[in-house]
Amino acid sequence: MKKSTIATTAALIAASSSAVFADSSDPIVIPIHNWSSQIVMSNVVGQIFEEMGQNVEYVTTDSQAVYESVRLGDVTLELEVWEGAFGASFRAAMEKGGIVDVGDHDAVTREDWWYPIWTKEACPGLPSWEALNECAALFATPETGDKGRYLDGPVDWLKHGKERVDALGMDFVVINAGSAAALWAEIGAAEADKTPIVVFNWTPNFAEAVWPGEFVEFPEWVDGCDKDPAVGPNPDALYDCGNPADGYLKKAAWEGMEEKWPDAFAVLEKVSFTNAQIAEMARLVDIEELEPEEAAAEWLEANEDVWRAWLS
Repeated sequence: MKKSTIATTAALIAASSSAVFADSSDPIVIPIHNWSSQIVMSNVVGQIFEEMGQNVEYVTTDSQAVYESVRLGDVTLELEVWEGAFGASFRAAMEKGGIVDVGDHDAVTREDWWYPIWTKEACPGLPSWEALNECAALFATPETGDKGRYLDGPVDWLKHGKERVDALGMDFVVINAGSAAALWAEIGAAEADKTPIVVFNWTPNFAEAVWPGEFVEFPEWVDGCDKDPAVGPNPDALYDCGNPADGYLKKAAWEGMEEKWPDAFAVLEKVSFTNAQIAEMARLVDIEELEPEEAAAEWLEANEDVWRAWLS
């Protein structure tokens, strides 16, 4: 693909947009982070905006600091507000003002410790976190000594793996992966000889179709577990709960977007993706190895019935 596909998609979008859009000519600034679905989704929405006649600019932005940037209007929107990873940063920005909740995607999210199903054969008490801890020696490496190794997400995702280990007294050492790709590489390398591993994972993404597995079941998430030590089983620590098992995936925008780009904002309100659609966006990059803009164009061409309604 691929320029021909992009051109075809552009023609389809243009043909579906009979209205004349009169938004500001200033660029709508869309942030790009470090996982595939967010990058492709940002390009999907950006390409729709461009064919509406909008000026679009993409900027690479820290996935936690972006909410302050949206609040201040330095970037215009955020398309993937994951409750587990970014809920606290999003709420903090909302409390300050300047950022608005533009609604939820249809997708339901989960982010937590995860293992490929072959790991359960070596530690049959899973998915219980207590059973995992009893099996900690199975996950030991030269790097972690006699403790188990847990590969967490990149540092900027702020998954609080170490805090959970400390709060629950687990015999694990938390190592941060450098990228999402490093997590997939870890799973792929372990698959060859079915080495037991436990890593950070999330849904939706393509991995659930490639490597069947399960999330570790920690003490159930209770609101305040990340802010009040009294909440959760350890009265002296935060993060002694799992992440929400049915988390939201929201959209957020600078509060001035609706006035400055009313047509684009109206489309953003309608944008909503399902788990399967988001997993497909990631698959196009992580498995098919398309560039993000190519993956976005291919997704748009294959899902015309989905996004055409947003432009009505």
